[in-house]
Amino acid sequence: MQRITISIEDDLLDELDAFMARSGATNRSEALRDLLRRGLARKAAGDAQCVGVLSYTVDLSMRDLGRRVPQSRHEHHHMAVAALSVPLDHTVAVEVAVMRGPVETVENYANGLFTERGVRHGALSLVPISEEEEVHQHGDGSSHSHVHLKVRDGF
Repeated sequence: MQRITISIEDDLLDELDAFMARSGATNRSEALRDLLRRGLARKAAGDAQCVGVLSYTVDLSMRDLGRRVPQSRHEHHHMAVAALSVPLDHTVAVEVAVMRGPVETVENYANGLFTERGVRHGALSLVPISEEEEVHQHGDGSSHSHVHLKVRDGF
């Protein structure tokens, strides 16, 4: 890790300190690293691998939306990792979907979902990953290989 020195206006430093308190960062360096990772994450190449966490609200009283959203996930089953729906009232639910694949594909899926009439408050968070094949040996002496997802610091 390298050490750098920066100059920052008092007002911006106050905002950084407030962010540090909200985020639980233990020092300014940690807070700045977090902000930089978040800011630079959008610079990901379209073919970079990621796990995308989509959060949004769905108004299930909208015609066919309660069927279309899960159907869309089924049409992208090769990307879908998990989905959760939590009812907030009789018609609205907050949903979280975890999708995996190239950044461009995950972003396109999220943008298509977020533009559906009745879907609101959509947000996408991208986690950079790589796939690494590893060979493991188990208690019976047999070994096999499989792929592990490794979280990376950036794209």
